[in-house]
Amino acid sequence: MNRVEGKTALITGSAQGIGKAIAQLFLAEGARVIVSDINDELGHEVVTQLGGNAEYLHLDVSDEADWETCAGHINQQHGLLDILVNNAGITGFTESEGPHDPENLDLESWHRVHDTNLHGTALGCKYGIRLMKASQSGSIVNISSRSGLIGIPGAAAYASSKAAVRNHTKSVALYCAEKGLPIRCNSLHPAAILTPMWDAMLGQGEQREASLKAITADIPMGKMGEPIDVAYAALYLASDESKYLTGTELNIDGGILAGSIATPSQE
Repeated sequence: MNRVEGKTALITGSAQGIGKAIAQLFLAEGARVIVSDINDELGHEVVTQLGGNAEYLHLDVSDEADWETCAGHINQQHGLLDILVNNAGITGFTESEGPHDPENLDLESWHRVHDTNLHGTALGCKYGIRLMKASQSGSIVNISSRSGLIGIPGAAAYASSKAAVRNHTKSVALYCAEKGLPIRCNSLHPAAILTPMWDAMLGQGEQREASLKAITADIPMGKMGEPIDVAYAALYLASDESKYLTGTELNIDGGILAGSIATPSQE
């Protein structure tokens, strides 16, 4: 359908999982896609698989110098940016020492999670706005989480960072509107999407199967989502179909936040 035909899109953390699915879909829908990540090997593999109008840039979203380099490249090669998906994020479980509960949290681990999830998104918005001023219809899509809407006792830093992403999205949306900039900003809130991020929590073998069964028991639709489910939502917000949406949020959670905590009775 070419829903983002001719648009230039940057997707952070897109070497795997949700980011990769978004990159694949955007390319299929006509965009020039810039895949970015800190895992250069996987990132280059993705671009090789995608072919066509895809390129790879190394980008540590928590490092402003990396953002400056990335923005300079985009400005020089493309002249502007039309779409930015701030997708890069970590739970902290495998990337830091922890613990992550409110009473015993490790401050360095807390900072590590916020540096990537929150500060990385804020920096993305900063440079995204500057690159999108020349676009006729710029769209920033911030990947928050269901965890940004509720508390997570064992992952306080993750929940806090994603809640801040949700709020910052609204500040960016209002700022751009106030300045008369042709830029919209919205957030997505996925939950129970089966990606490599879950591996550390699910375990392997029988433990993984038991964990998946326990998780899906609390999802009204009775199953975990797939990265493509988030990608289609990102595509809608990135396209001109959502030209009157800014500062809003969309939950992609199989009905979890609708109010039920378990699969509805079949009776």
